[in-house]
Amino acid sequence: MKLTFSKNIIQKSAVLILLFSLQAKAQLGKSMFTKDPIINLENFDKQRIYWGYYLGFSNFDFKTDLKTNTGAPIEVKGHTGFNVGLVGVLRLHEYVELRFEPGLYYASRTINYSQFNNQRDGVREVKATYIDFPLLLKFSSQRTGNVRPYLVGGVSTTLNLSSNSKSEDDNLNQKFRVKSWTQNYTMGFGIDLYFEYFKFSPSIRGVFGFNNELIPDNDPNSPWTGNIQSLKTRAFLINFTFH
Repeated sequence: MKLTFSKNIIQKSAVLILLFSLQAKAQLGKSMFTKDPIINLENFDKQRIYWGYYLGFSNFDFKTDLKTNTGAPIEVKGHTGFNVGLVGVLRLHEYVELRFEPGLYYASRTINYSQFNNQRDGVREVKATYIDFPLLLKFSSQRTGNVRPYLVGGVSTTLNLSSNSKSEDDNLNQKFRVKSWTQNYTMGFGIDLYFEYFKFSPSIRGVFGFNNELIPDNDPNSPWTGNIQSLKTRAFLINFTFH
């Protein structure tokens, strides 16, 4: 199944990054964008341990693998969600950091089943409230003035508070069930911008689930889950981190 992200999240991310870039240029002027910039927070990255927080938005999807291609197609549509969390950083090397970024994610997906003619049976709204526990490595380039690009990647364990995993009802009673705990890996890139009093780090990341999250319906021939081999999280994240 194709991965499709909402146009809204792409447009919003582009607008927000543009606004922050323009604001940075307006505020820093000489300190960032000239040949001989004024260096802000010169010793900030020499700290062994430091903290921060992030705000952002996301688009969660499912990677769907079917048992056979003969059944009716299933379409998954992601919706824009919101995320917030804390950041703890341990500097391992001049260019490498270990990061723990626990966060809260609000997400929603719509699953459309084409074989049904009515919305009650053909549409499932799968809402999720995630508590995410990621452990990441950040690889930074050499700092140039007040700018420092980086790559980030790692693994995470996620608790879905809205999974319906303990419910005995299934899709026959309009309950779409997924597992409470899942494991994912994350890859992304970003840029550190050093202001006079803080460091601002926008980043773009992809999240990909390791394991099948689907809890099948009680009926093995269920029209909602009977033909699904696996259901795995995929997500697109825009984070704005402040230290």
